[in-house]
Amino acid sequence: MTFNFFVLPFFLGLIFVMGYIIRRYHRWIKALPPDDRSKFRKGIRGPKLFFALKEIFFESLLHRKMFRKSPLLGYMHMSFAFGWLLLILVGNMESRIYSGLWINPPYYPIFLKFFIHDKHVLPFEIFTVPGFFRFFMDLILVFALGGLVLAIIKRRKSKWFGMKKTTQHSLVDKVAMISLWLIFPCRLLAESLTAGAYGYGGGFVTQYFGNVLAFLWPLSDKSLAYGFWWLYSLSLGIFFVTLPYSRYMHIPMEVLLIFFRNFEIKPRKEYAAFSEVEVFSCSRCGVCIDICQLNTAADVCDIQAVYFVQSIRNQQVQEDVSKSCLVCGRCQDICPVGIHLDSLRIMQRKQFSANQQQDYSYLPNESTRTAEVVYFAGCMSHLTPAIPKAITSILNAAGVNFLFLDKESTICCGRPLVLAGKEKQASELIRSNKERILASGAKILITSCPICLRVFHEEYQLEIKILHHTQYLLELIKKGKIPLQTYFKRVAYHDPCDLGRGLGIFNEPRELLQKVADPVNVEQERSESLCCGGSLGLFSITPAQRDAITKETVKILLKDQPELLVTSCPLCKKTLARHSTTKVVDIAELVASSLPEFAGNSRTYSS
Repeated sequence: MTFNFFVLPFFLGLIFVMGYIIRRYHRWIKALPPDDRSKFRKGIRGPKLFFALKEIFFESLLHRKMFRKSPLLGYMHMSFAFGWLLLILVGNMESRIYSGLWINPPYYPIFLKFFIHDKHVLPFEIFTVPGFFRFFMDLILVFALGGLVLAIIKRRKSKWFGMKKTTQHSLVDKVAMISLWLIFPCRLLAESLTAGAYGYGGGFVTQYFGNVLAFLWPLSDKSLAYGFWWLYSLSLGIFFVTLPYSRYMHIPMEVLLIFFRNFEIKPRKEYAAFSEVEVFSCSRCGVCIDICQLNTAADVCDIQAVYFVQSIRNQQVQEDVSKSCLVCGRCQDICPVGIHLDSLRIMQRKQFSANQQQDYSYLPNESTRTAEVVYFAGCMSHLTPAIPKAITSILNAAGVNFLFLDKESTICCGRPLVLAGKEKQASELIRSNKERILASGAKILITSCPICLRVFHEEYQLEIKILHHTQYLLELIKKGKIPLQTYFKRVAYHDPCDLGRGLGIFNEPRELLQKVADPVNVEQERSESLCCGGSLGLFSITPAQRDAITKETVKILLKDQPELLVTSCPLCKKTLARHSTTKVVDIAELVASSLPEFAGNSRTYSS
């Protein structure tokens, strides 16, 4: 016997979900730009396929990033994903041995214990082929059930899993979750009751559990077991039917996203196929909630990345929600799926700014003199004049032939407009600045503002070297062009969001700082660094909420009572200084104070 009517819910659900996934895959791949489709075809046939499969194994199945956050959380996700895959793969091998066929109906391995009852195999007899499969399949089932127990506990005790808050689920999510949770217990009961009714055919768990059930409840005959086979099939069928409309759609979509990334397909500026795949790849795991400072400091708990991505998927994005974000990159950095969350925010903001116009007829067109190095201070540096003053002093002392491009007539770099979703308006500023930079004939562009630095890297497409002032000053020191004569003790360094998480520049500022100071340990640094709260990408919270974010950051930075608080961003300096009881300076100010003409006067520069 290889068929029974109870297999139909599973079988029909499987056909539905496979058809849906294949149709979605085809739609998204077809919607890729021609060059990206070419990359996809080459990737499928080339060595990059191996690296994609490797990432799928480690991240989609073993959930390595989740393990790094919390072993319990990692095990819970792994037991569901990897455990289920093992049940399918090993079950298929087992069914082929019993049937003697290479191809079986897709439901046959899933419900094999209903169709096959081998009385010659004992539960612990693992030295025969059938015995090994019985033992191993029970072991995998226990493995998956362990994850289920943890998932149930997590709903009540999320702090045990390193999470203070968990996501809110929609009705469809709840139905899909309950059906998923029922799958493994129903399989355990169906197989155990069947083994108990026949007196044989189970493994080391299902056989003994079935015997206990038969002893405690004499009515646990084949008809009761048959009822649980139906429930098992219904649970699978309901899960498959609800999967495309629930958060569990991330399971197949994350696989496609990993293929895209490994084939060097990247998000575009506009919301398109790649970004939509990212949206559907969000598992709503909730790890981005606790990391968000709007949640921890400002008590804004409903706009985090997980809820924002869900609103995109449901096509219910609200303007105030899209603009309620620091765009600091903390959620993007911790996301186990690797979704470009900041880019998604900016894409959605564009839709609300599409019809806004702005006049830039005032932009200067004057020519500039030529120089080997161009220094672009940026708006925020002009609001903290000690920083450009320190930079110009250092460059003069080092004998650098430089042009202070925006000394008299500064123009915004365009990054704030990009963050607001005003791409067309930003392009005018970018065009004007780019013309002036190219007219200088410079080979190196340096800036003090990480916000400017990021837009120079991402939007300007300049064929010259672009550096933050910490990188360039470090080069000058290594070449012996800056003599240092002053050393500062006990300073705490703050990583600016755009310089650190945004551009990955962590080491050069620290190496430069160590030339002139003795840094203390900071609890949250590098990729875990806290935002100062002055983000130009946040538009919809009150000044009091901003202050709460800044105070939280200052508290962490001053924990070891440093004598100075040091950063490498003018916006961070200005923001942190409002609530810091310790003097806040830029690294460039320390370097300038260490020059021979200023040595011994650590207060030469102040904003």
